[in-house]
Amino acid sequence: MALIYLTDEQRSQLLQVARKSIHEGCEKNAPLPVDVKKFEAALQNKGASFVTLKIEEALRGCIGTLEASRPLVQDVSSHAFAAAFTDPRFSPVTRDELELITISISVLTPAEKIEFKDELDLLEKINPGVDGLILEAGRYRGTFLPAVWKSLPEKIDFLQQLKRKAGLPENYWSEEISVSRYHTVEFAES
Repeated sequence: MALIYLTDEQRSQLLQVARKSIHEGCEKNAPLPVDVKKFEAALQNKGASFVTLKIEEALRGCIGTLEASRPLVQDVSSHAFAAAFTDPRFSPVTRDELELITISISVLTPAEKIEFKDELDLLEKINPGVDGLILEAGRYRGTFLPAVWKSLPEKIDFLQQLKRKAGLPENYWSEEISVSRYHTVEFAES
């Protein structure tokens, strides 16, 4: 799986873009417009990201994409805005919350399909704490970032909750289930 390398400066720039995009959203109800050419090549390259917002360790929004389709710095700006204002699980972030929010960013590697015979074989092949998973079965689809392992450290629990997130029963199994893995580079405001 291809590794992603971002310098501390590049990570800092992405966190600044995310924060500015949320502020821009409060002021103008739109994400921060990004002039991609002002950033280094690593941030201009196509990238897939998730932006997670928390207030005192409680989730306040999380939006992202699994496949790279635009420059990473634009992806982060757009997802920071979306996590703050359009995550359907939460009301839009208010000005009063701006200073309480902490931002973390996950930059994803391209996903790779996992070949397995059955559920037990799949459980043997996943790597706790490392793999982000995408589960698909027909029209059902769900993903968990590797960070979710912190709250679901057991493989079976992780897989069952991923099925639930995809809209399937926890004990569902079918030959049509497909699972892919990806890794992330995660960083957050300190």
